Amino acid sequence: MPELQSHHVGLTVSDLDRAVDFYRDILDCSVIAEFEVSGEAFATGVDIEEASARFAHLDGGSVRIELVEYEPPAEGRSVPQLNDTGATHLGLEVENLDVFYEQLPSTVKTLSSPQTTETGTRILFLRDPEDNLIEILELDA
Repeated sequence: MPELQSHHVGLTVSDLDRAVDFYRDILDCSVIAEFEVSGEAFATGVDIEEASARFAHLDGGSVRIELVEYEPPAEGRSVPQLNDTGATHLGLEVENLDVFYEQLPSTVKTLSSPQTTETGTRILFLRDPEDNLIEILELDA
């Protein structure tokens, strides 16, 4: 079997422009690429009839973040919770979690203030404008 290598973490959003603004302006991720995909092969590949999508790839340091806005959009979505079966989140590391937290605009939803776990890792969970969960962490030195 060929060796696997990571390429990206994908997040589906309903408003690509708003999501790109958040990841670029709040999380300081630069845009690597923006493109659109459609056609029968794409619709078959993603198993969504007549699907098309707009994509943005962002530089998240050691991870490429793929934001994707599908047409047609899915109907209804509950706000994800970390303990939901199948729940996902994006994890990004910072050197100083307190400074990061203090510089967050008041409009950014966080689950709590920064916390230190029993392993010594400091964590902060926040939500992007689409309610996707993002963990910002500072590893124990």
